[in-house]
Amino acid sequence: MTGKIRQLVESRSFHTTVLALIVLAAVLIGLETSRVVMGRFGSAIRTLDTIIIYLFALEAALKMAAHGKRWYRYFKDPWNVFDFIIVAACLLPIDGHHAAVLRLVRVFRALRLISALPKLQVLVSSLLKSLPSMLHVGMLLVVLFYIYAVLGVFLWRDNDPVHFRDLGVSLLSLFRVITLEDWTDIMYIQMKGSVGYEFTAAEQAIINAYPDYASKPQPVASVIYFVSFVLFGTMIMLNLVIGVIINSMNEATAEARALRNFARGQKAVDHDQKLAELETHLADAQQMLKRLREQSNQANN
Repeated sequence: MTGKIRQLVESRSFHTTVLALIVLAAVLIGLETSRVVMGRFGSAIRTLDTIIIYLFALEAALKMAAHGKRWYRYFKDPWNVFDFIIVAACLLPIDGHHAAVLRLVRVFRALRLISALPKLQVLVSSLLKSLPSMLHVGMLLVVLFYIYAVLGVFLWRDNDPVHFRDLGVSLLSLFRVITLEDWTDIMYIQMKGSVGYEFTAAEQAIINAYPDYASKPQPVASVIYFVSFVLFGTMIMLNLVIGVIINSMNEATAEARALRNFARGQKAVDHDQKLAELETHLADAQQMLKRLREQSNQANN
């Protein structure tokens, strides 16, 4: 019985069915955001959603049963644990006061696509592996932001108090620059002064309240400051992040390939062991049959 369940769980049709249920569950939770759709088909959608939850529970039960008496091996796979937590949370008896929590958990069911698709598992594993290196890249980026923010206050505070009047505002302005969102406007204020730039009423109030405001064109210093920051903060840092992720992806792919090869080898070893056991049992049966024949011949004589 356990062997048949294992064949069912490992079959391609079972995997495809589970994948279709995950996609359908994600579509249903999206439909629930429409008041028009829920007004017309709300009852049917909720019923279908409940059926899908119980089918997910059946899937988890079958995967546990596929391990036989060692059903706890199901929880050795972190992705199985992730799936089980989501399904169990959806089955909790949550009342109307906590309906928002239930909706949030049901939205997370779409994340089961990661556990259902091995390629996505490799991507997530590579991202998790890259976190330590990404932390160091982030620290380097923080240092870069801090240095340029302090320089920006010293260089452009009197020239542009709207964007560089203190350290906090300077950091926020640099974040706008690094996203490349109209960063040239900030650079042009330092290059040409405030001539030709239209400040909003709130920005003009900041300028009027700043006693040392004196807008002066500084074309050379502004170009060096902003262009170097964009190069370091956007181009170089982005390449560092991409390099870290690609390296982690290669490591995760190699580990996934090694696990697949190990699983195949383990299955081959299991088949060889079963074949050897069958051959041993067959040899014992033949010897027992030979003895029975000899005893029968002796009795006839």
